[in-house]
Amino acid sequence: MTAILYTIGKNNTCQKIAIFLALLLFNTGCDSFVEVSQPSGQLTTETVFQDRATAEAAVTAVYSSMRDTGILSGSNISITTKMGAYADELNFYGTSSNTTLNFYNNTLLPSNPQVNNWWKAAYSQIYATNSLIEGISNSKQLSQADKDQFTGESLFIRSLIHFYLMNLYGDVPYITSTDYVSNNRAVRRPAEFLYSKIIEDLLVSYSLLQEKYLTTERTRPNKAVAMALLARVYLYSQHWAEASNAASYIINKNDIYKWESDLNKIFLKGSTTTIWQYKPALEGQNTAEGGAMILLAGPPSDVALNPMFVDSFETGDLRKQKWIGSVSKGSLSWSFAYKYKTKLMTSASVEYSIQFRLAEQYLIRAEARAYQGDLIGAKEDLNKIRRNAGLNDTNALSQQEIIAAVKTERRYEMFTESGHRFFDLKRNGDLDAVLTGVKFGWNSTDRLLPIPESELILNPNLQPQNPGY
Repeated sequence: MTAILYTIGKNNTCQKIAIFLALLLFNTGCDSFVEVSQPSGQLTTETVFQDRATAEAAVTAVYSSMRDTGILSGSNISITTKMGAYADELNFYGTSSNTTLNFYNNTLLPSNPQVNNWWKAAYSQIYATNSLIEGISNSKQLSQADKDQFTGESLFIRSLIHFYLMNLYGDVPYITSTDYVSNNRAVRRPAEFLYSKIIEDLLVSYSLLQEKYLTTERTRPNKAVAMALLARVYLYSQHWAEASNAASYIINKNDIYKWESDLNKIFLKGSTTTIWQYKPALEGQNTAEGGAMILLAGPPSDVALNPMFVDSFETGDLRKQKWIGSVSKGSLSWSFAYKYKTKLMTSASVEYSIQFRLAEQYLIRAEARAYQGDLIGAKEDLNKIRRNAGLNDTNALSQQEIIAAVKTERRYEMFTESGHRFFDLKRNGDLDAVLTGVKFGWNSTDRLLPIPESELILNPNLQPQNPGY
């Protein structure tokens, strides 16, 4: 691959970016991220960061990688499907060769290819962001404003991916450089350290990003996107005041993030409640979630909504009516997530894959306020969500009752969105109580996925394996 670099014409932006990304993303995806040799991609750094166009293309290509592969792709190999089946949102109906089966039956092994692919894709994307940060910093051609924007975006991505890695695998390395020697010896870090690094990166990201979006489609992070992730991170790490304040920052920007009362419009690409979303690769494409979740006929070839979940909605809940569809064959029927309503290509894209949206911020603030003792404020935020679903205000009165009510509301508002159900059960210590006896083969140690076997072999510093594997 190194030889190819010398044949690139310096004026050919597409070629430069293609080679740069091949080195950053795909080369690191072939082996362990800790096995990466000294990056020959340094040979292209000067040309890639000579001007704004090539630097921007390199940054946005990382979003494309996240959209198309790995943990947050939204497809049937993402956590939306796999962790939905791992918890109690989705039932599995596919064949024994389908990788969802081991998630559904809780029979994961350290050799599981999906567990391995998530890890490798995540650290490949992290490696790419680190290379971007270094290249942007060393550039003598980019303006300071462009450096700030691209670095802020890269730090946001690095934080986001580490956040999901730690919530899936537990203690993981926090990688901040492209130094192949130190990466090859990386050690796992505890949650307290990981949260501190994630928060540190996000605060810098927030300081560098602009207030306004770079595009009208909300596909590139601004300050509010960094703050949305900060609100989630603060909630998970039980920094209640900080979580409440971060969520309020977004909620109070009601000139940008406007409440939508029509549930059928919330997941459209132009929704005023969207904070950040992926843009499809081609015009006319829609979301991977719609492609994975919507059933055109039965029986399902992979997953469908758990009937117990569907039956548990309150009477009159509009989310059941608007966000759940069904198909039947003979006397059998299956329900599916219908938040995204477009499965196939259309003449123009109508839905983008939403990663952060306004309703989550109200639920974050409701929970954080309840833990701080602001029960009136917590109920106001909770009831904002309930009224939009056509439900009466909550009957919860005590702090404990309100916290429980928020947990319940998150289940029905955030279902089949990037594994929220599993992560909520986990962070609240409810996995065993909810899944024991409901999920076949559930064990307490299943709260963490196994560290990929191949990674433990390549880097003994990642030992020991997670309990239960």
